[in-house]
Amino acid sequence: MPATQVDLVREYLIDLQKRITTEIAKADGGSFVPDRWKRGKGELLQGDGITMILEDGAIMERAGCGFSHVVGGKLPPSATQNRPNLVGAAFEALGVSLVFHPRNPYAPTVHMNVRMMTAIPEKGAPEFWFGGGMDLTPYYGFEEDAVHFHSVCKASLDPFGAELYPRFKTWCDEYFCLKHRNEQRGIGGIFFDDFSELGFDGSFAMLSSVGDAFLDAYLPILNIRKDTPYGERERSFQLYRRGRYVEFNLVWDRGTHFGLQSGGRVESILLSMPPLASWAYERKPKSGTPEDDLYQKFLVRKDWI
Repeated sequence: MPATQVDLVREYLIDLQKRITTEIAKADGGSFVPDRWKRGKGELLQGDGITMILEDGAIMERAGCGFSHVVGGKLPPSATQNRPNLVGAAFEALGVSLVFHPRNPYAPTVHMNVRMMTAIPEKGAPEFWFGGGMDLTPYYGFEEDAVHFHSVCKASLDPFGAELYPRFKTWCDEYFCLKHRNEQRGIGGIFFDDFSELGFDGSFAMLSSVGDAFLDAYLPILNIRKDTPYGERERSFQLYRRGRYVEFNLVWDRGTHFGLQSGGRVESILLSMPPLASWAYERKPKSGTPEDDLYQKFLVRKDWI
């Protein structure tokens, strides 16, 4: 892939990270701490990145937003399960990934990722593809939040094909599922991977539209829910549900697997972990409670718009 195309994506991603962290810092009143890193010759991966972390803020208990750009000599298994022709190929990967864990249990956790991968097979021309999306994980469900989030996701994709939102929405529901519990992680959103069908320009434009839509999708929800009064009951349930988030990221998430399998920077890979989480044996909410509503009405696959 021409270096100029990689440079275009890199420039966009660094600017996206800056825009998002600036707005979230304004909402919180705190500031993100930048951790710039670089890996050179002699290491399994070469490249650089910027990990931005805001911890113990007024609104965000932990918010991580990382940019990385790495080059490696061999694609890990998590990246070649859908592309067997690229097993053993050299690769270049760059992206922005974020997970925000608000302090208030009524404010949902959110995840967003946009990335590009290029690979050079032993035979044939270099290949590229894009991936990413965003999804929402509430602890207390509000239908208007789900409708808003999905509406913004849909609007970001509609200019590139009316079929993309239903396709990526279904993909998100299938991906963000804790298969060992047969349970959805949250209310979903959109997810896509191995995407190059619009060519470089069209696929990159679609990726950029998704990234640019993140603040519109999440900030209005955060601003409405961040000051909702809560007590120990809500806090206990939030920590319990955060345990599910940890389970998914460690057991099923391909991004986590890719980072660890390729020898990536562990602190940056695990920036998605919440600062506190809990587990309990066979904890089941009482019927008719807001906690039970989460399971019955929100942790299900449904059309929100």
